[in-house]
Amino acid sequence: MAEVYLGQKIYAIVKEKIITTMNEQFFFPGITLLITHYNRSSSLERLLASFEKLGCRFEDIVVSDDGSKPEHLEKIRTLHAVYSFRLITTPKNSGLGNNINKGQDAVKTPYTLYIQEDFVPFDIYPSKLQEALLLMNERNDVDMVRFYAYFKYPYLAPLSNGFSEMRFKIWYPGYKKFYMYSDHPHLRRSNFLEKFGRYPEGVNVEVSEYGMMMSFLKKKGRALYYDDYKGLLDQVNSSTEPSTFKRNFRRESNNIFIAAARHLYRHLRFNYNYFKG
Repeated sequence: MAEVYLGQKIYAIVKEKIITTMNEQFFFPGITLLITHYNRSSSLERLLASFEKLGCRFEDIVVSDDGSKPEHLEKIRTLHAVYSFRLITTPKNSGLGNNINKGQDAVKTPYTLYIQEDFVPFDIYPSKLQEALLLMNERNDVDMVRFYAYFKYPYLAPLSNGFSEMRFKIWYPGYKKFYMYSDHPHLRRSNFLEKFGRYPEGVNVEVSEYGMMMSFLKKKGRALYYDDYKGLLDQVNSSTEPSTFKRNFRRESNNIFIAAARHLYRHLRFNYNYFKG
């Protein structure tokens, strides 16, 4: 693993709060933007440019690369002329679990904003990130705030400004209650790995995410959730840089028999793994 410092780090003296300047520039002291990347340098550039356009400044930015091809690494290194970030590399592709682990290891601030390179924030996002950080500062028991999902979490207790607290009880109906944790964009405390363990490595993306999901539940993690779960960011996979992850057809099929079998399997498997030691 190698660490490369790109650009000049910007320091500011603040009183542990978010600063919004008169020209709508947002500075987030105490937050590191952690971006995981693999072979989609144009998507990475688009994400960095989007935050720049929105006036978002973070105490630090870490780009954790999972052994991308040389042409993508070369492009990333040229971005330092415009953006300030640290690049964490690895000699070979080792999977998303390893990529998040080594990226999180490099974070030095109390909070981490985790996001994959194929997301784009909407104009409203900086103000909602402000509110999320304020909620976490007020609630020491909250481990993360989620900003995106594929479906609405079924058990939510409204808080304020469009945020709710996610609720999990093993006796709640259905299996979707288990999806409290997700690899989708979220703000979390940087001691996350210390509290919930490291992401499983040497396995595919879904297995790694599932392992962290179960660990989060078993260790009584607490999370907040933005109700308009597709209203803050967009996931953009272009034809030139498509998603590098392909889901199993049987996991996504809408065939009535496959869907019924899938739901029953997940219900049994999730409950079994939750109670397993």
